[in-house]
Parts: sequence; C-alpha cells; structure tokens
Amino acid sequence: MSPFDKGQGLRRLGAGMAGGAAALLIVLLFGLWAYAFTPGPAVATRVEVPAGSSVRAIGRQLAAARVLPDDRRFDLLVLLMGAAGSLRAGEYQVPARATPYQVVRILTRGRQVLRRVTLPEGLTMVEIADRLAAAGVIADRRRFLALCRDPAFCRRLGIEASTVEGYLFPDTYHFARRTDPRRVIEVMVRRGEEVWQELTAGRAPELGRHAVLTLASIVEKETGVAGERPLVAGVFLERLRRGMRLQADPTVIYGIGAFGRPLSRQDLANPTPYNTYRYSGLPPGPIANPGRAAIASVLQPRRGYLYFVSRNNGTHVFSKTLGEHNQAVRRYQRRRERPVGR
Repeated sequence: MSPFDKGQGLRRLGAGMAGGAAALLIVLLFGLWAYAFTPGPAVATRVEVPAGSSVRAIGRQLAAARVLPDDRRFDLLVLLMGAAGSLRAGEYQVPARATPYQVVRILTRGRQVLRRVTLPEGLTMVEIADRLAAAGVIADRRRFLALCRDPAFCRRLGIEASTVEGYLFPDTYHFARRTDPRRVIEVMVRRGEEVWQELTAGRAPELGRHAVLTLASIVEKETGVAGERPLVAGVFLERLRRGMRLQADPTVIYGIGAFGRPLSRQDLANPTPYNTYRYSGLPPGPIANPGRAAIASVLQPRRGYLYFVSRNNGTHVFSKTLGEHNQAVRRYQRRRERPVGR
C-alpha cells in the first residue's frame, strides 16, 4: 500500500469514527431529552434535600422518594442545565407527573414547602419554642431559647431587655422546615414592631414600649374576655399611679414557674422579682407574649376601678373600693385561702 492510500484509509477511519461518535452523541442526547421530559409518578411527593448534599446524593434522595429513577441521567441533566451549584437544600413538594426537568427547576428556585404555625396570644417564649419544634419549623428548641435569652442578640433586634419575652408577636406564620432560629425570631419581632407602630400612630403612649408590653402581658394572662381587657389594664394603671402593688397572680406564677397549679401562701411570699404581692411597680419584663388587643387595652384603658376578683367562670367583678371588693371576694372566693385586698 502506498503512503497515499494509507493516508486516505486513516482519513476514512477517522471520519467513520467521528461520524460514529456524533451518532452516539445524538442518541445519548435524544435519550437524555426523552428522560428530561418524561412525566413522573401520578401523585404529588414531598421530599427533603439535606444541606450540603452532592448532586449524586440528591439524585439518590429523589430516587428513594420514587420521584425519579436511580441512575446517572439526573446528574447529566443537572450538568447540562448548568444547575450543579444551584440546587438548594430544603423540603419540597414535587407535583404529580413532574418531569425530571421540572424537578431540577423546582430545586434551583428554592420554593420550599412552608409550614403554617399559629401562635396564640399569651404564650411564653418556652411555649412558643415547643410549638415551633412540634411543627418542624425549628430543629433545635434549645438554640432557639438560647437566642431568646441572649442580651446581645436582643440589642441587635432593637430590644433593650435581656430576653425577647413579650416581643414575639402572636400570629399565624409560614416558615420552611428547619428555619434558622435567628430568622424565626427576627420575623416575629419585626411583626410586633409593625403592630406597635400601627397602635401608637399619632399617639404618645403613657408608658414606654417595654412597660406597655409588660403590663399587656399581665392583662393577657388575667383575662380572656375581650371586653374586660381595658378594665383590667385600667385597674393596674391606677394602682401604678397610686403606688399600690399590682398583686397579680400571673406574675408570681411566672417568677416561680408554678404553671398549672394553684398558688399557695408560700408562693405569694416567694421573693422573686416578679412577685407583685411583695414589690410595687411592674415586674422586670413581660411574663408572656401579648397580642394586639391586650396591647391596645394598655394604650386605651378604661379607668375607674382599683380591684377585681374572679367569678370562677372566666369573668371578673370590678370594684372601686376595698369594701366592695371584699364583699365580692367573700361571695366568689370563700374557699380560696388568699389574702383579701387584691
């Protein structure tokens, strides 16, 4: 064979190999195209992508959830879509019959499943932590509470107190699974700030915000009857004005952690800073997280009374004089071993 014939043969071989490679590439791309746009299962599926997962690990996670087949085509699709560094961790709802292409788009957009959690008025920050943990919003309630009790973190939030108690506004929130506790606290505090600005617009409050929230938290725990909140607030504000002790059971309960049981005389003598039977003025800070109505009641109280006592049915009798109050106590609280004069 002459050198010329040999060269022609090599060129023909190269051309044949190139043509074969091109044909193989076309077949592979066609197969990947068909894979990318093949609908998945006929049911919606919730899947969680852990933080720090590789593309291969995410593919296996999706396969374990039966969203996609367990093979390398997912890896190639992610590579061709330029999404290798854009897949986000989190909890996702993959719709029924979603294609692999749609799944990748879902993971790159980061539109996670949001968990709805309702936090009613009057919860303490410990109770809020419990509810958030139960809903899967936070993974570590201890870290949440550590941040709640971090004075430096409070200052960064604009709170001049040692804890965020009273500043976590009760509302319905939507958070992704395992949201950073810092983010959760920031959202709740910011919501409280919005409500405060709404309630105080064009008004100069009689007390500073911390004092208002402290008194509102006591009102929140004293009564669940909407019409009584301004009356209870008025009683306490009048007592503060006259230098009288508030004598509020909920503050004593908060100070000693005696939740869920009746108070005893020994409890009322316990010298915690929150014992408003022993000390005049407001306690150091809120004893719960008050809602809009309780805060509004402190800003717009109904004055004229100095005392109130429970009727044991959720409502209270309000009195202007100690004599009237003692009569109400004898009528409704005969069996309670409690001092008269609240």
